[in-house]
Amino acid sequence: MRSDARWMRLGLQWAARAQGRTRPNPMVGAVVVSKGKRVGIGFHRRAGRPHAEIEALRQAGKKARGATLYVTLEPCRHFGRTPPCLKEILSSGVRRVVIAMEDPSPKMRGRSLAQLRAAGVSVTAGILQEEARRLNEVYLTWRQAGRPFVTVKVAHSLDGKIATSKGESRWISSPKARRYAHALRAQVDAIAVGARTVLRDNPRLTCRGYTPVRPLLKVVLDSQALTHPASRLFQEKANVLIATTGKAPLRRRRLLEKRGAQVIVFPEKNGKVSFSSLLKYLARQEITHLLIEGGGELVASALEARAVDRWISIVAPVLIGGRDAPTAFDGKGIASLQRKISLQVQRQRRLGGDRIFECKVKF
Repeated sequence: MRSDARWMRLGLQWAARAQGRTRPNPMVGAVVVSKGKRVGIGFHRRAGRPHAEIEALRQAGKKARGATLYVTLEPCRHFGRTPPCLKEILSSGVRRVVIAMEDPSPKMRGRSLAQLRAAGVSVTAGILQEEARRLNEVYLTWRQAGRPFVTVKVAHSLDGKIATSKGESRWISSPKARRYAHALRAQVDAIAVGARTVLRDNPRLTCRGYTPVRPLLKVVLDSQALTHPASRLFQEKANVLIATTGKAPLRRRRLLEKRGAQVIVFPEKNGKVSFSSLLKYLARQEITHLLIEGGGELVASALEARAVDRWISIVAPVLIGGRDAPTAFDGKGIASLQRKISLQVQRQRRLGGDRIFECKVKF
């Protein structure tokens, strides 16, 4: 078992090399071991490219016969963007397959393991399963919850303000922290903001200095279609979705469509776009990771829907104050401390003069 964990850990390290590049597929690594030595290794580099098992087996060649294949996720058994891995695994002659976790996809769920066993291949499952689940938390949320994994990123003062009472927010965080934010954008499929943020800040919502693997979808939750057609977020052949409601005048919707935006009417909740309905729509479009960057009302809607998985705070050592200054979490807030939302800090570090907290949200 110790040896199994050693090789599986190596597979997980290789899988992580494709961070943000494989979606909607999971990150997967594979290692072929014969007589205690590595003879093949690979990882899934991006959607449409050969899977990790194929890379590792091809590298191993004839040495795969009688060897053990370590793979961080159950091998696929169906045609998708690439042919199934199971057939090539069986033809390679490997004697044993060790996996970290089963694939929750409806087409999988242990079926590949049953086929391997039926073919006489020894199968061991569950090695470093928790580490594998953490690595692919985005994929697992999309598959199991039917919605994107949601990260909230906020830059705020030490007293929790994201802008002054007059709406000034540039710049609370340091240049280094802003570069970190652009790198984060490059790792997700879509970025969401509220209409007030667009009207107040006129952001471009781009990954300056970084290249996303797929075009970044810019989502504006705008219940009345107030977004101006000349907004900077439409620049650079942008992929823009205006999520609105039936309250939005048809004339405004048409103007935004002429600007190139996709305008979709969603059900209302408390006079706003139903956040849960939006998430279900995005999941059907293979949007697996959504980044929310504000404002406080949108963050409140996401938290009220219990649909935030990760919270990132960039805290600047400044004070802003003001009862009318917006905070990272507005809306009605929490009425009772018994219903408070807990954050489990997973990582914290200094960046420039700021401190960054990356947290898991626990409802």
